[in-house]
Amino acid sequence: MTLDRPPGLTIRTVHDVAGLTAVADHFSDVWQTPRTSPPYPAEVLRSLVHAGGAVHAAYDGTRLAGASAAVFGPDRATYSLVAAADQGLGYHVKQAQRAWALDLGARTMRWTFDPLIGRNARFNLAKLGATGTEYLVDFYGPMADGVNDGDESDRLTVTWDLARPQTPDETGDRETAPATHTAPDGGTLARRDPADLYVWCRVPDDIVKLRSADPRLALRWRHAVREVFTEAFAQGFTATGMSRDGWYTLTRKAQKPQKRRKDSAV
Repeated sequence: MTLDRPPGLTIRTVHDVAGLTAVADHFSDVWQTPRTSPPYPAEVLRSLVHAGGAVHAAYDGTRLAGASAAVFGPDRATYSLVAAADQGLGYHVKQAQRAWALDLGARTMRWTFDPLIGRNARFNLAKLGATGTEYLVDFYGPMADGVNDGDESDRLTVTWDLARPQTPDETGDRETAPATHTAPDGGTLARRDPADLYVWCRVPDDIVKLRSADPRLALRWRHAVREVFTEAFAQGFTATGMSRDGWYTLTRKAQKPQKRRKDSAV
């Protein structure tokens, strides 16, 4: 999937101190931290670039509208440390990262995100075609920023095949599948199909707003979704889709029946 860039949008790698400071300030604004305590300080970004990583900045005209940082890892893989952009521009920032990584010979890119933020899940799984491959419990420990404060920092690792992104998987019959878990709001949290190839799990409409209004309820959602994901991942499922109404699709491949071995003649 490719999209033409909006008029006036330019994306380039940033190497100079002034440009990296502006990126650090952008990340502070997104994560609602003081600019004196950015989640990714300019000096860290400069060291990352000096070590062979890349910081991309997206400009809407002359205004900084998005940015990302990535490092090159072993086994022809890259890791995206952070990416944030104005609405509608995130796809273009990730494609810039993708092009940089492919030029270096990378085949995959990995990053993490909060699995309770449904819009990010849909972007990563449905729009980019990445796959949720690992569930990480309280990955960062306590986080004191304006977005995550008061919650436990569970994260979902996604793996993005840079050459051949997957087609989002939202097949199976979710509505008729038996319910297995109840959500904190009293509705159905998860369903599982009788063939045991699909699990569906719902997330709240807006966890960031809920976290601010009712931290205890938000934490109950965290623990409930964690239970579904950790159980499913332990059984070989991966996250392959996210619907517009906030339901993950988790899938696993059907196991081929093993052929019986004939006893040897004595």
